[in-house]
Amino acid sequence: MSQEEILYIRIDQNILVHDYHVTLGDIAKLESSDKSMVRQLKQKKIYSFEKPKGNLKNKKQIQVISIMKVIAWIHEEYPNVDIQNMGEPDFVLEYEPKKEENKVWDCTKTVLLTILVFFGAAFTIMAFNNDVSIDDAFEKFYLQVMGTESNGMTELEVAYCIGLPVGILVFFNHFGKKKITPDPTPIQVEMRKYEKDVDTTFIEEAGRDGHSLDVD
Repeated sequence: MSQEEILYIRIDQNILVHDYHVTLGDIAKLESSDKSMVRQLKQKKIYSFEKPKGNLKNKKQIQVISIMKVIAWIHEEYPNVDIQNMGEPDFVLEYEPKKEENKVWDCTKTVLLTILVFFGAAFTIMAFNNDVSIDDAFEKFYLQVMGTESNGMTELEVAYCIGLPVGILVFFNHFGKKKITPDPTPIQVEMRKYEKDVDTTFIEEAGRDGHSLDVD
């Protein structure tokens, strides 16, 4: 390998693995004209989580690692390679044991969550309607427009009942497994923001406490 050999590396901010022995290929995307070097580096073991035992076998473990430490590990094998980092300067490595699928429990959780969300949303809508006195507003609006008093079930109430769920579906861009447009839903956007904030906090706290794997 010549001294001008360049290795491009990209690591995302959060990496989830299911094996407590972690190789470079598990966490990083590598690219170089020297394909042999890339293959060897992908097999290089860089970290091992504590092997779970007993009641801790399902415990999640987290380690924050600096890209500088990864570069140092690579230089142990290839000291002359020029490494170009295309990803994050620090990242969170999570170990989570692979769980066996339990369809009955998954269905139970889905049903319970659906019931909770349904009644919670229904109560929220009713509380909102009560706070803003939606019935009085509809009655006054109907009287001004139509010139007659509302009987409690007019075009306004019907349109409101139809428009409310339709508006929610359009806004959240999601119905079951179907999406109205290919754009990410508002929930997906907020979840990604939350995950990024959590990862950033992990990295900053590990750096302050000295628990991050970094070069000396």
